[in-house]
Amino acid sequence: MKIQSILLLFFTFLTISLFGQDMAEYTSGWEGKIVGSKVFNLKVEIESFGLEKARLKISNSKSIIDYPFDSRSTSILKVPFTENYSFEGVLSENGKEINGFIKSGMLLYHLKLTQSDNNIFVGVWNILMVDELKSLNFYLSVENGAGNEYEAYPIFGDNRFTGTWCDNFQKENDSISFTDFKTGLHFKGKLTADEIQLDIYLGKNSITQVSLKKSTTDWKIGGFNNKNKVSILKLTEMEKLISKDSLPNTHSVLISKKGEIIYENYFDGYNANIPHDLRSASKSISSAIVGIAKDKSLFTNVEQSIFDFLPNKYQTLKDSLKTEIDIQSLLTMSSGIDAIDYGINANPKSSATEQNYQRTPDWIEAILKAPMIHKPNTNANYGSANPALLGVAMDSVISEPLELFIDTFLFQKLKISNYIIQTDLRDKPYFGGGMYLTPKDMLKFGELYLNKGKWQSNRIISKKWVKKSFKNYRNLENVIDKNGYGYLWWHNTYQINGKNIKSIEARGNGGQYIFVIPCLQTVVVITSGNYRNGKTQQPEEIFEKHILPYLEN
Repeated sequence: MKIQSILLLFFTFLTISLFGQDMAEYTSGWEGKIVGSKVFNLKVEIESFGLEKARLKISNSKSIIDYPFDSRSTSILKVPFTENYSFEGVLSENGKEINGFIKSGMLLYHLKLTQSDNNIFVGVWNILMVDELKSLNFYLSVENGAGNEYEAYPIFGDNRFTGTWCDNFQKENDSISFTDFKTGLHFKGKLTADEIQLDIYLGKNSITQVSLKKSTTDWKIGGFNNKNKVSILKLTEMEKLISKDSLPNTHSVLISKKGEIIYENYFDGYNANIPHDLRSASKSISSAIVGIAKDKSLFTNVEQSIFDFLPNKYQTLKDSLKTEIDIQSLLTMSSGIDAIDYGINANPKSSATEQNYQRTPDWIEAILKAPMIHKPNTNANYGSANPALLGVAMDSVISEPLELFIDTFLFQKLKISNYIIQTDLRDKPYFGGGMYLTPKDMLKFGELYLNKGKWQSNRIISKKWVKKSFKNYRNLENVIDKNGYGYLWWHNTYQINGKNIKSIEARGNGGQYIFVIPCLQTVVVITSGNYRNGKTQQPEEIFEKHILPYLEN
């Protein structure tokens, strides 16, 4: 009997060694602690720039990347420092900065590397978007485990990081691995009887390791306080409602009048240094890029057909009606393509909604194959397919990488360097949304349009383009309020003391707003996190009930 027990234990051990654990046993919540608050704030250095033996180094408390490259005789620096990761940048005219992007996952992280005293260019890459983690708690939700099948989703206790989009779940024996295709981070776990040792990688190089145990209590996520505030206005009632969660998930409120910040406040642990996910509010930035390209005569006029800009492989998709889709129709959501979001319960697979075309290997092909429901430039229906096509068009007329054009001719001129651009499947900037900017930089962008294309007396966009952008072309038929719409800018009217106040707005899902109010010479920025609770338009309530009364006085 004793021999049989020993043999049984031996074969059990052998089975586990050969085939690994059943993931059903690991389907649970797991938790651990990150080793330091700045482990994901990575130092980036370029040594010996301009020489044959230059080096790109990335580190936290330890060296992560040390990549040699030849930096001689090139106008655009391109460094593929590890598999699926690269740095691309340009030396400034004064030779003291390198402005560029790290491509990681679906994001282009902008970096400004500044020359130090010992001739090394240095900058910081905040891969989780935050300047420092306020919580070291780390959680892993292992779901749908059966045999070697499972899903795993990392969750940070600091929920100011916008979260991971994980896939490619793999298992071999007692090892699991998966990838966050948004940030590009790679996760590898070692399974034991009561623990998961999880390594977080940049390519094949470990950033940090977290030891995870099964959770026995509820997870503690968010709930951070703020003390930073600049205020000339007294918005006491608004602040009370935010603190009591009556205006939930409000992350920031900023107001400028005649170019001066008169109110700046952050909530839920947010601060001036954290780029916020603008979602579709960055469509208005896409409009600015089209305007800059037009001002530079990179295309003839907004009446040009989109097919004038598309690669040959898409030309077979045009017909007599689709060939009438022009730049202006895309700017005004009037292409006529069926890109209407009908909702979860009734969304035809043939339509060009984001949830449809983003599930295909070729977004542009999927959009162009969608049926036409109107003649171009007649009816307006909000849909991200329209600016998505604009991004392809602009990429075709701009000679340098599109992201470098955006940086050089818009963001550098606005003195904006702390930002991130989401890409499409072509690794090009996605004009449909998803850019990350700090609220103060959102305010700068609003002031640029309030001042008719000038910022700090410098002309960035032509007055003519701004005027066309703010024109109300037609009302959006597929939104509740039937708002007027310009060149990727919303129109709205608010009531205060019996008066109508007109506002031109950049808007993004979850409550990301830039209000430009010409009659009050004011710009208001509100950022939020109301993605799934039906309160995405809460900033309009805050603006009308709590801000406008003070601006009118």
